[in-house]
Amino acid sequence: KGSYRATVDDLGAGLPQCSALLVPRREDAPEVLHAQARWLQGLFGERAAVAAELLMHADDSLLVERLDALAAATGIDIAAAGDVLMHLRSRKAVQDTLTAIRLRTPVADCGYALARNAEQHLRSRLRLAQLHRLEWLAAAVRIAARCRFSLDELRYEYPSELVPAGHTPISWLRVLTQQGAAQERYPQGVPPAVAAQLERELALIEELRYEPFFLTVHDVVRFARGRGILCQGRGSAANSAVCYCLGITEVDPTQTTLLFERFISRERREPPDIDVDFEHERREEVIQYIYGKYGIGRCALAAALSTYRARGAVRDVGRALGLDDHPGGPIDAVARSVHWFDDVQRLQRGLQEAGLDAQSLVVRQWMSLVGTLQGFPRHLSQHVGGFVIARDSLSRLVPIENAAMPERRVIQWDKDDLESLGLLKVDVLALGMLSCIRRALAFMTLWHGRPWRMQDIPREDAATYDMACRADTVGVFQIESRAQMSML
Repeated sequence: KGSYRATVDDLGAGLPQCSALLVPRREDAPEVLHAQARWLQGLFGERAAVAAELLMHADDSLLVERLDALAAATGIDIAAAGDVLMHLRSRKAVQDTLTAIRLRTPVADCGYALARNAEQHLRSRLRLAQLHRLEWLAAAVRIAARCRFSLDELRYEYPSELVPAGHTPISWLRVLTQQGAAQERYPQGVPPAVAAQLERELALIEELRYEPFFLTVHDVVRFARGRGILCQGRGSAANSAVCYCLGITEVDPTQTTLLFERFISRERREPPDIDVDFEHERREEVIQYIYGKYGIGRCALAAALSTYRARGAVRDVGRALGLDDHPGGPIDAVARSVHWFDDVQRLQRGLQEAGLDAQSLVVRQWMSLVGTLQGFPRHLSQHVGGFVIARDSLSRLVPIENAAMPERRVIQWDKDDLESLGLLKVDVLALGMLSCIRRALAFMTLWHGRPWRMQDIPREDAATYDMACRADTVGVFQIESRAQMSML
């Protein structure tokens, strides 16, 4: 469920083509290292090796003696390794700062948690040849040559259970689209222009092989509507007649001029993006439906990568350097003086306002590290609702970890990287305004004595337009910001 533990049986049965590299702990006794090496040999045979990490530590010679004895006793390969943490030696200060931030401890108090020196960088082949034996370097090259995996090999496939027997994905999508058009949207007859638009869209969807994606979104929307959960598709998906006939959106193609290429384009080759909002109070029901239908092993939420901006970097680096962190102290004063869009030059004025000497060593280190960390990854967070659903085990495609919320799992790759690799996500979003609309529809039903649905709301209500033109839109989704009010 998002964590990984390989037992002896797992390694022997599930990873027959993998190479295994044992990284010995220097504090372990020789007999422990020998036992681990023999165990690894028994599972991986010639694909097992032991890493030699020579990092200019005082006990490097003792490690070499142990590796020589191990190779003589077991015949296992010894391979050169570097335990690399940074690309350049000069990044040691950045590495130490990031370690201190991770441990929430000032650098001065981190002790042995910091690397002993700056050797854990990408060293040149000449430098490696001066440290390692040629046979150790050759073993490392052999292991690297066996690692032929490429991200191009990932082949994502949609769930197959959405297509009933006797149908292909495109034939079933056509059936559902035609049913929605004839029975729900145009019971008096599908207008010829809409029929032509549907045919054009379906042909392009089939050509680009996106039909399973539409079936997946339709299945989620069908469940929500069956449970009385208000939902609504938005964004570029509103430019699709297929989405309208499937009940994903409420934009009638006869009432507007659609630009379907804004949604799906043969030339751009970008995956379709359908954002479906659900009542925020009931979205969890939809999420649990997805987990229940596909199983926790086949679906997970995408991640969103948070990066450092000026203010966060000022605070984290300041704490790592042990600067005063009480309210009103230098960290707080400088952080409050900048915004995410400010550059490092603006920080200099913040230092003056905080009464700090910009030329002191610690302040110069602080500002240099802040400038370096801006744009660095800070942490992974859970995407607001982007699900990736696989035909088989999702962990065979992407790495997964447990989310902070119980019974939730998060893919460890950023959502944009997932799209680049063709792993399309289904966005299941929460919207408070839909909860308000649901209550309004319930009131209308009570008032008029008949059911009111989303499509029963008048499309051209003059009072609503007048309210919007007055910028009386506080709390109205998508037109409530100051910029939108000014535009209105």
